[in-house]
Amino acid sequence: MRYEPIDPALFSKNRENLAKLLKPNSIVVLHSNDVMPTNADGTMPFKQNADLIYLTGADQEESILILYPDAPNDAQREILFVRETNEFIAVWEGEKYTKERATEISGIKNVQWTNNFETVLHNLLKQADHVYLSINEHLRADTTVKTRNDRFIEKIQKEYPLHKYERLSPLIHQLRPIKDQIEIEVMQKACDITEAGFRRVLNFIKPGVGEWEVEAEYIHEFIRSKSKGFAYTPIIGGGHNACVLHYIENNCVLQDGDLVLMDVGAEYANWNADMTRTVPVNGKFTERQRAVYDAVLRVMRKANEILRPGTLPSDYQKQVMGFMEEELIGLDLITAEEAQAQDESKPLVKKYFPHGTSHHLGVDVHDVSRPNTPFAVGNVFTIEPGIYIREENIGIRIENNYLIGETENIDLMANIPIEADEIEALMAGS
Repeated sequence: MRYEPIDPALFSKNRENLAKLLKPNSIVVLHSNDVMPTNADGTMPFKQNADLIYLTGADQEESILILYPDAPNDAQREILFVRETNEFIAVWEGEKYTKERATEISGIKNVQWTNNFETVLHNLLKQADHVYLSINEHLRADTTVKTRNDRFIEKIQKEYPLHKYERLSPLIHQLRPIKDQIEIEVMQKACDITEAGFRRVLNFIKPGVGEWEVEAEYIHEFIRSKSKGFAYTPIIGGGHNACVLHYIENNCVLQDGDLVLMDVGAEYANWNADMTRTVPVNGKFTERQRAVYDAVLRVMRKANEILRPGTLPSDYQKQVMGFMEEELIGLDLITAEEAQAQDESKPLVKKYFPHGTSHHLGVDVHDVSRPNTPFAVGNVFTIEPGIYIREENIGIRIENNYLIGETENIDLMANIPIEADEIEALMAGS
């Protein structure tokens, strides 16, 4: 792995916290993700199951975790199964975990080869009453493709039909939003790498440069900093493309007088950063562009003030929409009279600000959480307001990542340039 090892105390603590939420005499079984095929004999880069990372740090295919906190035999309370390597695998694929290395990474003492999983599971299921299994319960999940966990659920319920099966995801969704200090340090590293990429492109962007070339500058900086690369497919949108919320083609040439919106983030050790910056292609905002930019920045800062423990996400979004409405009136995009007369079920703000303001961030970019849960100390959220004026070819979004604290939030991207004057100065080489 490229990144520096993470303290296994994080994963041990995560497993302990999960064990406290389980019903008595329960087993948890969690599989790694598959290596996904492309065409012929090709495969996609491997992306580990986020819950398995959270509980073990094991970043390798064909890994399986069993937790059985009430097992009479102490050695059977935590078992990690990893793929047994051999000389053929070493020649063709390279290094795989030894049992000793898997213990160092995860903090789990009982590490066995995956080919012993069925035998061990059968013996443990004779003793357990409840079995916790994992499916993807993210509200926006695409579950078209069956995962290794999905296939295992079908298999185990057929072979052991009389056990009581439980959902693992709600428990994980309760735990993962509260970040441990070790997680925060890893996420800060991802943010710092993202900062390095942004500072690099400020010296590169100019009229005539391709969006794809800007993307290349980011990925160069990310990989040289021991990141696997982008945390998600990057958005590099110049001019009208900046008004397309999920624009990912990145295939147009940047034009003089336009803005370029860059929604990018680095991954580090499977944790993620998520930044958006919008800058003038020629290095200088027009008066109108600057007015819209400053409006978005004001909304972002007001949102940070109310992103506090105990606030409900729905109340937070409603207040942010109110902040944005004031700015849109100031920009002459809507009038106070129109705002007063609007149908509350069809807010005028949505024309220029059609998306949400914040989402959880962590092992997943859109990290998991329990629905309608108030914000809490230890949550990490994005704040990403935007104004998109398609008729003017102006699309501006600004996004930083914030850790919610007891008395105030901590901006994990505080060192990344955000003020319009600073951006112009850096692009001018000052």
